[in-house]
Amino acid sequence: MSLLSDSGMPIEQISRLVGHSGTTATELVYRKQIRPEVEDGATAMDVIFPSAGA
Repeated sequence: MSLLSDSGMPIEQISRLVGHSGTTATELVYRKQIRPEVEDGATAMDVIFPSAGA
């Protein structure tokens, strides 16, 4: 499943593929693989909402 995550498949689709009822279990199992997605999201939010001091 990490290959699917690395190739850009959304966590929701991976979750359904492996038979999880939601994304929570999938996120726990594949936390290391989805970490870049979380970091990308945080970077995008920094661009959208820059800090007042920057």
